[in-house]
Amino acid sequence: MNKEISYNLADTVLMKKPHACKTNDWEVLRLGADIRLKCMGCGHIVMMPRSKFTHNLKKVLTKANDPVNVKNELYVPKSDIARPNFNQDNK
Repeated sequence: MNKEISYNLADTVLMKKPHACKTNDWEVLRLGADIRLKCMGCGHIVMMPRSKFTHNLKKVLTKANDPVNVKNELYVPKSDIARPNFNQDNK
C-alpha cells in the first residue's frame, strides 16, 4: 500500500510509536533528505532519514500556523524556524 501524506515545515504529525515521554505528537522542524522533529511532549529533538519518517508517519494532526498549535508551549511558529539564507549576490 503506497500512502501519500502531504506534510510541510512546522506541521504537527502523529507517528506510529510514542516517544519515551508517552507522546507521539511531533513538530516538523526541517525538511530534506533528513527530517528534524521535535517532541511536543518534552521538547526533545531528533533527526531521522526521510524514508524512515514516511514509514513511521500515521497522519498530519495540524498544519503550520494553525491556531490550535499556539496553545502548546513547545510549538515554534513557522516564521521563527531558522532557514538558511542563500544570498545570490557575489559581493
